[in-house]
Formats: sequence, C-alpha cells, structure tokens
Amino acid sequence: MNILAIDTATSLFSAAVSSPAGIFQFETDTGPKHSEILLETIDYLVRAAGLEPKDLELAACMQGPGSFTGVRIGFAAVKGIALALGIPFVAAPTLDCIAAPSEAWPGLVIPAIDAKQNRFFTALYRQNERLTDFMDADAGEIARAVRAAGQGRAGETAALVTGPDSALLAPLLAGILGENQVARDPASRKGKSRELLEFSRKKYILIEKGGFSFEEPAPIYLRKSDAEIKSGPKHPE
Repeated sequence: MNILAIDTATSLFSAAVSSPAGIFQFETDTGPKHSEILLETIDYLVRAAGLEPKDLELAACMQGPGSFTGVRIGFAAVKGIALALGIPFVAAPTLDCIAAPSEAWPGLVIPAIDAKQNRFFTALYRQNERLTDFMDADAGEIARAVRAAGQGRAGETAALVTGPDSALLAPLLAGILGENQVARDPASRKGKSRELLEFSRKKYILIEKGGFSFEEPAPIYLRKSDAEIKSGPKHPE
C-alpha cells in the first residue's frame, strides 16, 4: 500500500513513504523549522519510491501530544494532501509511536518529549500497553506514577526512558527513584515516521474489515499554546 507518513510533533522532523519498492525515509533535526523542508521532502520521497503523488492511497501524521506548532503543521499538511488527492488520512498518538520500538522491554517504558518549563509529555507503557493517560508532568509527578505502576518491587526491571528527550528526563528520574531503577535508550533520539507507517497500515486494515469508520482525527493538546496563554484574560492589579 502506498502510504505517506509525517512526524513533525517534536524537534526531529521525519517523513516516510511506503510503496511496492520498499520504505523510503528522511530524517533531520530541524528544531522549529519543519515547514521549511516539509513539502520538498515529501516530493523527494514520493519520487524516490517510484510513485507520483496521485499514487498515494493513505496519509498519516502524528496526533500529539508534542510541539503545538509541530502538531498543527503535520495536520495541515496531511489534511491538505488528502483533500487534494481524495484519499483518507489518519493520525497516531505520538507517545504510542515513540514507545512502540521498546515493546520487548520487560519493564516499564517511559517515552519523553520535552514540554519546556521543566515538564515532559509522557505516559507509562508495558509491552506496548498504555497504562496511564497522557501526561504533562514534571519529574516528580512522573516518578510517583512509576511507583504507582509497581516500579521498585524486588526483581523489577528498570524503567526504560526513551524518545527524543530521554537524555533530559532519565537523570531526573534516576535522582528520585535511584540509578538502578532507571535505564535510558541511547539510540532513541529518532523520528518515528516508520512506526507511524505501521500504525496507519494497521488502522486502514481494520477499517477495511469494518472495525470502525474513518473519522477525521483531532490533535491531542495537553496544554494551551503560548499565544493562547498570553492572550488570556488579565487579572486586575
């Protein structure tokens, strides 16, 4: 199936196209400048896969949580492409895709996205089962959730912190829970467009089998944007 997947939810920009010729992926650390290379990258990947834009059958983006601007860019791009080509589009929770490659880890998995203000977007997983709601939390709040999930019992495998900002969260959690209770995936600072491809393929198959219908997905925002906060009601002095 010919699928386009775009990951713009973090500082890492990642896009991938699947076709009969294989999977073609591009990734770079663009910071907040995803939009500057987005369309050019999509065009390059589609043609590298031996396709024309009209050959795409499904488009996918990250649903969030993540960078407010990044999530909006991904949705705008995918919705525009889907509308122009007359194809469906789907979205996947960002944290689910970040946790997916660590399915075999025997303990808790903690994906980490820097939410600024000493906070992180995260959730707790065990073998790809999400155990908590999505969180906008500081290290102390995350540590309490880890303890509530049973981490720290005798013989329990250390919790694995993964994702683009694991290097920030892991030492904070280790300082609270103990060095032997926290491990970090050193190879986890990567975009997740490949995982997004797999998610969208599985969802499309379920839809084709009548599992559920296509409904336009909505972004997942765990907090207001900085602009909304700044433009909010002012308290009298």
